Amino acid sequence: METVYTVKGMTCGHCVSSVSAEVGKIDGVTGVQVDLASGTVTVTSSSTLAQSAVAAAVDEAGYELTEARS
Repeated sequence: METVYTVKGMTCGHCVSSVSAEVGKIDGVTGVQVDLASGTVTVTSSSTLAQSAVAAAVDEAGYELTEARS
């Protein structure tokens, strides 16, 4: 399963690392790709993830999840 999230506030490589690390900790996540230029995070998972879990992980990294699309 693949979902693309839009994240607000990422501006550098450290941002990418932080978001990747936090989202990668969610149970069921099998891959995380962050595109700094577009502000998107593509999450691959073995099952459907609760958007609230992804939003909490992004928030923990210091950024804001603004949109999700499958």
